[in-house]
Amino acid sequence: MKIETRILEAAQAAVKTLYSAEVPQQMLQLQKTKREFEGSLTLVVFPLLKISKKKPAETAQEIGEYLAENCDAVARFNVVQGFLNLVIAPAAWIRLLNEINADENFGMCKADENSPLVMIEYSSPNTNKPLHLGHVRNNLLGWSLAKIMEANGNKVVKTNIVNDRGIHICKSMLAWLKYGNGETPESSGKKGDHLIGDYYVAFDKHYREEVAQLTEKFIAEGMDGEAAEKKAKEEAPLIKEAHDMLVKWENNDPEVRGLWEKMNNWVYAGFDETYKALGVSFDKIYYESDTYLKGKAKVEEGLAKGLFERHEDNSVWADLTNEGLDQKLLLRSDGTSVYMTQDIGTAEMRFKDYPIDKMIYVVGNEQNYHFQVLSILLDRLGFEWGKGLVHFSYGMVELPNGKMKSREGTVVDADDLMQLMVSDARKTSEELRKFADMTIDERNEIARIVGMGALKYFILKVDARKNMLFNPEESIDFNGNTGPFIQYTYARIRSIMRKAADTILSDSLADDMPVNEKESELIQKINDFGAAVAQAGKDYSPSGIANYCYELTKEFNQFYHDYSILNADSEQEKIVRLTIAKNVAKTIRNGMALLGIEVPERM
Repeated sequence: MKIETRILEAAQAAVKTLYSAEVPQQMLQLQKTKREFEGSLTLVVFPLLKISKKKPAETAQEIGEYLAENCDAVARFNVVQGFLNLVIAPAAWIRLLNEINADENFGMCKADENSPLVMIEYSSPNTNKPLHLGHVRNNLLGWSLAKIMEANGNKVVKTNIVNDRGIHICKSMLAWLKYGNGETPESSGKKGDHLIGDYYVAFDKHYREEVAQLTEKFIAEGMDGEAAEKKAKEEAPLIKEAHDMLVKWENNDPEVRGLWEKMNNWVYAGFDETYKALGVSFDKIYYESDTYLKGKAKVEEGLAKGLFERHEDNSVWADLTNEGLDQKLLLRSDGTSVYMTQDIGTAEMRFKDYPIDKMIYVVGNEQNYHFQVLSILLDRLGFEWGKGLVHFSYGMVELPNGKMKSREGTVVDADDLMQLMVSDARKTSEELRKFADMTIDERNEIARIVGMGALKYFILKVDARKNMLFNPEESIDFNGNTGPFIQYTYARIRSIMRKAADTILSDSLADDMPVNEKESELIQKINDFGAAVAQAGKDYSPSGIANYCYELTKEFNQFYHDYSILNADSEQEKIVRLTIAKNVAKTIRNGMALLGIEVPERM
């Protein structure tokens, strides 16, 4: 039984004995003792004053005396301004350490058949270009959130919706037909997503040239500049051809559909490489080409039930004025769908595939309004989780300088970024002589683990709601609040454990084993992992786990600086410290795994 639970139960008994009153545990507040006072836990007695009918200090004193005499977890106490500060008995710390040591997954819950099912959507790429830095943050947040929800006892389905249709896809296809000369990923040596991205850029380049020429022609014919440019954008031959191709696609033209499938498959193969390098995956992938028609049917169904309304131009709208919003377009006058319609269709397919209890969308904060509306519409249409859907909204991520411009010239390519991180990790590790006595394969693997850990941690430690600057150089630092600092501490502990291989560690330490104040603080910090996991699940906050891992690592390093582990004064002290170190490493490993970060056995 945890120390907190034992104290709360004893405090309930104290109130009953002293004041003849029953109190629920929720009424009793335990918090960490402030550093300036002696103690580990503090019982707040102010909610009990109506029961005791005494002053705060007197109430605290009476309950403290009862706990010191009747609760073996409490060694002594002190009262400061009505707060009851409790000093935990050494034996209680040892028993807590034994509980932690006995559970490889201490602090985390497992799902069972009755656990709620949470579906998490993340990534959502377009098949006309490779993944970029914004996708990196999205994927890392989505993957970590899935792991955190699992650690809170939920069943989780990780899902992706691929935007694989529309005019932007046709632009890449048309450019490849016109300028590609049959180029393939194999013939070019390029990843498929990069190859298709190049043709999306090529379309834009040629389209802008056509627009410029037509604008100049229309101006020469007497049009003003703004009108001339607008007309040029609409009448440029390339954009007309792209729209014609889109019409053919929607009419299932076999030639266009065949080209679409071939080029999209190139992109999917490229995406798979990027996802693998990033360490993320999905349980189910949906495609917009399948869901957009489902959405139209669902809107028509809602229209028939009087949930929506058709305007004179044949367009369909949702009136959200009663919810304090405006009117929302669902079907255009020509019957084509909008993004909202497609999201409704995707929801319909997902709800048929899985008994979803909660739906979480990992999408940037520019879509806040979209998901506010989607929640209302899904609720109207009868989706049980509609009203409670979660938009896990996150801010933009940018680099502090202009280097690493992608092929599009505007965004940072995910593959280039990961390659840079691994390269920088290798260079920094070599400069710090951390590769001594390692083979080439070991060095490459450590560089990969450290580089990717640096990238993931730097992004995930920031509150997702905030915009952020990702600085590759800062992220590789082996000191401070970084992934490599935490990874190095884990590797250091594993090295200590290897050196202590001859020391036999018992599965259960005796109650009379010695524990000093710093050791008890470390035990308490490990014990806090469960609360950090629970809070991260409640807040949908990977940054909470990242910051916990850093605080635990920092506290262990201070302990390691102040106390010897392998050369402790006694064998008992050595065993206690090794057991603590072993469980710090275990907790770091488990915590970092919730962030999708690996930890190396040596560095």
